Amino acid sequence: MAAERRARSRTTPTRPAAESATRRVEASAAATRELDRLIHERVRLGIVSALAAAPVLSFAELKRLLEVSDGNLSVHARKLEEAGYVACSKGFEGRTPRTEYRLTAAGRRALTAYLDHMSALVRAAQPDSKR
Repeated sequence: MAAERRARSRTTPTRPAAESATRRVEASAAATRELDRLIHERVRLGIVSALAAAPVLSFAELKRLLEVSDGNLSVHARKLEEAGYVACSKGFEGRTPRTEYRLTAAGRRALTAYLDHMSALVRAAQPDSKR
């Protein structure tokens, strides 16, 4: 009997531990609901992150950095532009067309909020001893 109780106590979480785990799951779920789905996609997150680090990047620079096709980059950049997260300007360098992108204030706020939510997810996923 004593061996059964010891085995059960090792496998059954204590009430405070179970409540702590429940709080972490709830915090994780809440943070997930708050994620900006527009930024969460890999290419769009790459665009916004790159533009947060550099004030202006050309289409060619973003394409090289993110290792995506012209069409893929165009579609994702357009979605960010429509949301007001990036600004696009088109011009010429000599006779060569040049498209440049900048992160807008709204885009910077959206990225900051996204990173805050991701940090909350990471904290919620860590055991209490890691916090």
